[in-house]
Parts: sequence; C-alpha cells; structure tokens
Amino acid sequence: MSAHLDAVVLAGGAATRMGGVDKPGLTIAGHTLLEHVADTVRAYDPRAGVTVVGPDRERPRATYVREDPPGAGPVPALRAGLPTVRAPWCALLAADLPYLSPDHLTALARAAETGDGAVLVDASGREQWLTGLWRTETLRGALDAYTGRSLYGLLTPLAPVPVPLTGGPVSFDVDTPEALERARADLEDDSGA
Repeated sequence: MSAHLDAVVLAGGAATRMGGVDKPGLTIAGHTLLEHVADTVRAYDPRAGVTVVGPDRERPRATYVREDPPGAGPVPALRAGLPTVRAPWCALLAADLPYLSPDHLTALARAAETGDGAVLVDASGREQWLTGLWRTETLRGALDAYTGRSLYGLLTPLAPVPVPLTGGPVSFDVDTPEALERARADLEDDSGA
C-alpha cells in the first residue's frame, strides 16, 4: 500500500534539552533536520503536501502556520496544521527525525490499512506520537472533540496499530546534543558528507 498523504510537521518547540537552539534548522549531511523530514515525505509520496507548524523558513518548500500562542504545545500545533491537510491520510511528524525514511512511512501505511492509524514504537516499547500516520477524517473528529493538551490523550483512544522501529538507533529523534552528534556520525559517514 502506498497511501496518499499530507504531512503536518511540528517545528515550533522550545528545544530545552538542546539549550534552546533552533533545532529544526540544525544540519546533518548538508540538510537541516526539517528539510530531511519534508524530503522523506515527498520521497514517499511526491504529491504530498507538507505543512510546517513553526516559524517561516526559506527551506523547505512548505505551507507554514503557527499555533496560537507560538510554543503552546503539540495539540495546539496540530490544531493549527490539520486544516491544511487535504489527503485521506495525515502523517504527524516531529521536525527532528534524521533517521526517518520512506520505508518507515510505508510500514506505517501498511499497518494503518485496517484501522484509523499507526504509530512507531521505539525499542523501549514507547509510542512515538510524533511519528505516526492517521486517517485524516478520524484525526479531525478526535481533535474536534478533544479538550486536553496531551497527544497521548488525543491519540490513544484511536487505537493505533503499533509499528516496531527496526533497524534504527535507540534515539530515533534528536533531543540532546549527544543525539545530534551521534546522528551526524552515523549519517554523515554514510553519505560521505
């Protein structure tokens, strides 16, 4: 299955564990973390629309929106980004996923075929709520009815199919300077950058 999707990429967090730097703008192998996520979505589905919830940037090409107030958290960010989604499926992604590949999106799409969504699960068994694929209309309905602030509270009732993360590092995202250096070592060596 190759689900037609649009993506909402959350890129407006404070990056406190990274010292407050512009985390989506950090580079690995010559591309920003945000560019990598957008490029991966388009490699999976060239028709995909990409909406970035965060500050405007020159790259990548995307629709940029902001939650109100900026930095309010992932649920308000999703509320800001979801209205731009037109495809039947919505990938909800963080902007700090340097290891994300089209194969991950394919695995999520296959898993989601029989339900309303799928989410990657890390080696410790934790759902990675910002690496998931959802039926757009189901996600809209859940968001319309939800008054809380937690992605866990919003998405758990949708009973997503868990997709074990295979072939990736223990830290799939980049939340710390150490994770950034590890990703640079892994990916820049692989790319020859």
